[in-house]
Parts: sequence; C-alpha cells; structure tokens
Amino acid sequence: MILIADSGSTKTDWRLIDDEQKIRQFSSQGINPYFQTNEEIASIIRNELLPGLPPGTEKGPELFFYGAGCRAADKNELVKNALSEVFPDAKISVETDMLGAARSVCGHNPGIAAILGTGMNTCVYDGKQITENRTSLGYILGDEGSGAHLGKTFITDFLNDELPAALSERFKERFKLTKDEIINSVYKKPMPNRYLAGFSKFIYQNLKEQYMIDLVSGCFSGFFEKHICKYPQHRELKLSCAGSVAFYYSNILRAVAENKGVNIDTVVETPIAGLTLYHLES
Repeated sequence: MILIADSGSTKTDWRLIDDEQKIRQFSSQGINPYFQTNEEIASIIRNELLPGLPPGTEKGPELFFYGAGCRAADKNELVKNALSEVFPDAKISVETDMLGAARSVCGHNPGIAAILGTGMNTCVYDGKQITENRTSLGYILGDEGSGAHLGKTFITDFLNDELPAALSERFKERFKLTKDEIINSVYKKPMPNRYLAGFSKFIYQNLKEQYMIDLVSGCFSGFFEKHICKYPQHRELKLSCAGSVAFYYSNILRAVAENKGVNIDTVVETPIAGLTLYHLES
C-alpha cells in the first residue's frame, strides 16, 4: 500500500494506491514547515486526511511526501516527525515539492522542471534526481512568476494608484478592502504568500485587460530571466511546468518562453497524477 502526497502552501493532494493498485484521492489544506509547527501539521493530517482513509491505513503504508519547504534538513525532519505521529508504522520518505514536480512532469526522462503555483521553484532533472537547483528566494525576495508574485505586483500597483481607473473600481467593488486591511494581511497575519496568491484569480478573470496581460507577461519574463535562462542547458532541454499559475496562464507562459528561446513541453495543474504514475512504474 502506497500513500503519496504533493503539498504546496495552499493545498495538499493525496493518492492512496492499495495492494490491488486501486487508486483513491484525497485533499487537505497546504502543509509548509516554514509556516506550521509539528503539532499543526499532525493535526491537519489527523483531521482532514485520516477520516477518509480506509480503516487500518495508518498502520503501515509506504508514504512518499513531496512538500514545499522540505529542502532544509530541520524542516524535512519536522514534517517526517509529524507524519510519524499519525502513521507510526509507516516507511516514510519526505522529499521536496520540486523533486515531486520533476518526477511528475518529466517521468524518467531528463529535462528542466518548474513549479508555478502559490510559490515558484525550478531545477534540472536527470530522469531520477535533481542535478541542479537555483534556490528560490521566497515570496518576499523572489518567486518570480508565482501566484504570490502576480498578486504582490498587482496589489502594489493598486495601492500606488497605478491601475487603470475602471480596473481599480472593479477591484474595489469586488473585494472592498482598505489599505490598512491589505497591509495588515501581508505583514501581520499568517500565510501572507497564500493571501497574495489569492488575487491571481481576479487577475485571470480580467485577463482581457491589456494591463493584466502585460502584468503576467512581465512576471513570467522575470521568471525566465532570473531562473530558467540561467541554466546552461535551457535551449537544449525542454521545460515542463506544474502548478495552477502555469496551467491557467499557459498561453502567456508559452509565448514568453518562445520569446526567450525556451521550448515548453508539458504543463499540468497539479503533479499528483504524474507522481502516481511514476510510483506505479518504479
């Protein structure tokens, strides 16, 4: 029995493969050890995942957890300890969400893989493991092209009165947010990256506006210039992407990629289906 998790800051997708290779799917809120404690992570799994699993599953699945924030050894261990509390007899492997995305979109083939969801990350992948990884600097210092970056760019323009007038009024009517409320959510409340990424939906819904097209294109240009195009292999290896931002803005992403001389192969909304296939074939 295999339990697979692909976790970002916003949500976690789970797949259970039983001994007859029947697949069941589940979901929970996002897990990120940079924002949550051991106790909080264990509570999420107990309350949101465990009730849906078949009786006895907690006693012994082979568990593969791919998660945001799991690169540092101490954060990796924090997640592993939380999982062990819920699945005490499981064989547990905790890896980065980047390796999960690479295995999902590239399978057993070499390529460049990227995550473009709430956050952003990239790597060069040899078909089994990551061979090169440009460090993601997070939503404050980097994450170019991510949902948090799109939202931060948009909300900054809004607060500086730099939006087209009609678009600004549409945003005010939709969200009814004051400047103080936005500042408080970004600087004082938990999960500011998730909060900022939440504005990506409004950006997508108003993509007919040239301002929005230019905003997304500019964010993706930064993504390619600061990350993808710094890999020496970026013209030889195909780029495959996972994440809601890559998926929903794929037309703009592909247009910017072509302009930068990058060949995009696969774009998926979530890595979990590809990860399931990867582990079935391994």
